[in-house]
Amino acid sequence: MTWAHYFSVASVDEALQLLAEHGARARIVAGATDLIIELERKIRPGVDTLIDVSRVSGLDGIAMHDGRIRIGPLVTHNHLVGSPIIREHAFPLARAAWDVGAPQIRNRGTVAGNLITASPANDTIPPLWALGAAVTLRSLSGGERTLSLPDFYTGLRKTAMRPDEMLTAIEFPALAANERGAFLKLALRRAQAISVVNAAVVLGFDPNGERVTRAVITLGSVAPTIVRAQAAEAFLIGKALSDETIREAARLALGAATPIGDVRATAEYRSAMIGVLVARALRSLRDRTERDGFPDDPAMLWGPHQAHVTPDVALPGTLRHDGQPIETTINGTRHTISGATHKTLLRMLREDAHLPGTKEGCAEGECGACTVFLDGVAVMACMVPAPRAHGAHIVTVEGVAQDGQLHPVQQAFVETGAVQCGYCTPGFVMSGVKLLEEHAAPTAEQVEQSITGNLCRCTGYYRIVQAIEKAAQLAAESTVK
Repeated sequence: MTWAHYFSVASVDEALQLLAEHGARARIVAGATDLIIELERKIRPGVDTLIDVSRVSGLDGIAMHDGRIRIGPLVTHNHLVGSPIIREHAFPLARAAWDVGAPQIRNRGTVAGNLITASPANDTIPPLWALGAAVTLRSLSGGERTLSLPDFYTGLRKTAMRPDEMLTAIEFPALAANERGAFLKLALRRAQAISVVNAAVVLGFDPNGERVTRAVITLGSVAPTIVRAQAAEAFLIGKALSDETIREAARLALGAATPIGDVRATAEYRSAMIGVLVARALRSLRDRTERDGFPDDPAMLWGPHQAHVTPDVALPGTLRHDGQPIETTINGTRHTISGATHKTLLRMLREDAHLPGTKEGCAEGECGACTVFLDGVAVMACMVPAPRAHGAHIVTVEGVAQDGQLHPVQQAFVETGAVQCGYCTPGFVMSGVKLLEEHAAPTAEQVEQSITGNLCRCTGYYRIVQAIEKAAQLAAESTVK
């Protein structure tokens, strides 16, 4: 049994009441992309109660007022990527969010959850730290309090949150007109990878845009918590970003941390890469190339409502799922499923709904073989608690064909020979289907973005990309007819 009690709440007050009742044994669930894995691996032995806030209205907004940006606790990484406010006024955060996982992960994983998990390798923490972010914590017993990120983190994977508190907001000043920022990440592969080292740099410039008047450099994955390269920051003040200045600032940044070695990199390599990333970030800000490679119109796979909590998704009141049947709609058919309360959505679909097309490849959000649509949003079913399906609409690979006709993506997979062993195929098909809903004529870049969360163990990516491109042609031809 993964958890003993599961509640879906309709308001923050209801969540706080449950936190007060269950104390340290309870955890708030939004995306659950970290917590599900931790529970499955039994590294959270004292946690047996989950409080799902993912369908609470009004918590997924991004707003700017009087030069300050406020992010709600249900804002996902894809929300950051797609937000004009974040892209324009907090670019390092948008870039970091884009580098997290893959579309299915970014559609579920929240920025608040990324902060609370407190891993020094988490990508959104360094830019938020560099931007001067603070978090608002709320509880029934203590009301509200606000902590800066340096005060929020107390050690490796440790925060100052009390068991009865919920993170209700993240707030920070928008970059001023004379300020620019960059985020860089070094990882072992292009997507779906944990940072070996990451760095965020925010600089302010004089009216001529040449000399540095303010500098913040934060480094991740090189210490138990995020660290600032204060010697490098101080050195930059008053200087123009010449090659010599950049080299010296990068050298000074090396002294900010004493990294450890692990399976991803040796300590020596990490230390050297601190200097490399800081130098690259400074050069990009000097040359105004920090936005290079960031997509203007990315593949999000998040459906027409952009993964927001719409009225048809929100709950009217708290639901307690302990043992009660899960009533859900799968591929247009109503289902009442008993005995699945303590499972993941993946296991419920396979074991109880008897829909084996959704595959289990890794059970930890790495391979995408279990991709399904949850209320119109592409997600990895292995990382979604089954109770989230209550009252929801789910589409699996069995449901994408219509009226006995294969979906254009399915047809194209057949015609191009994109199916090899076939195990990963359902996940790729689902990603392709959702991509074509968003982009009827996707670019090659968008096709590749859409499948960054899907692994093919037969290395058949070329045919898969060809299949999705052909599917767009087939869909266009069928529309013309």
